[in-house]
Amino acid sequence: MKKLRFLVSLITKSNDYQMEQASAAQAAAKQLGADVEILFADNDAITQSTQLLKAIQAPAQVRPDAIVFEPVGGTALPQAARAAVAAGIGWGVLNREADYILELRRSSRLPVFSLSSDHREIGKIQGQQFCVLLPRGGSVLYIQGPSENSAAKDRALGMQTSLRPNIQVTTLRGQWTEESAYKCVSSWLKLNVSHKVSVHLIGAQNDAMAMGARKAFGDVSNVSEKEQWLRLPFTGVDGLPQTGQSWVRNGSLSATVFVPPNAGQAITMLAQAITNNTTVPERSFTTPYSFPTIEKLAAQS
Repeated sequence: MKKLRFLVSLITKSNDYQMEQASAAQAAAKQLGADVEILFADNDAITQSTQLLKAIQAPAQVRPDAIVFEPVGGTALPQAARAAVAAGIGWGVLNREADYILELRRSSRLPVFSLSSDHREIGKIQGQQFCVLLPRGGSVLYIQGPSENSAAKDRALGMQTSLRPNIQVTTLRGQWTEESAYKCVSSWLKLNVSHKVSVHLIGAQNDAMAMGARKAFGDVSNVSEKEQWLRLPFTGVDGLPQTGQSWVRNGSLSATVFVPPNAGQAITMLAQAITNNTTVPERSFTTPYSFPTIEKLAAQS
């Protein structure tokens, strides 16, 4: 039987969840006895599109049997998806809605699907954490992902649905990385408005950005102000054992939301579909949960 070849395209190396995605993909490929190539797009949609089209247009003997990718920009690269299916390559989209999937599934028997974290549920859980950590209400400084990113939008919408009316949100924009959050919080601190707004909690859409925000507050020159900022609750999302969960245990974060990596699961789904000539569901979701649990967080608070 032919040894399957997979290509996995991820957003950036500067993010613990993306690196865990790579590890999950490698582990799944090893278990299946398949080859896998991991590419990182350095947070650039054009780079990602170019990388994928190069692989799709490669000679048949080196083309992947299937591609798994997590989109960088606002679209899920419909042109690349159509080119891949035309070349006989399976297509799995991670953590993003893609309108073209149904169209491609109708025109081909290749496995084409999306596998996503439930981003609205992630946001809802984080909003519940805010409510528990701010029982009397207050103001949240919220660090959101890129404005064009649907996962960032869905997390923000989910968060808003579970907030009480006495909790207000001020939003800053990051790029999913610690460095981007450090820069946006540092810039915000230089504005007059940062001294006029009372902030009671720092919430970020992933753990890396939460830690970048914490680093920015740690660089505040006034010692009493710095201590005041660092005493606030910080929360994030991803909740990986070696990073987010570890930061909760050591007190750097008050809470996180665990988001199961899904790149390995996508590879397994593709391999089974290709090997057994079976279909996969058009859309599947992983299940996030609060770390610590909402009940435990309430007891601690």
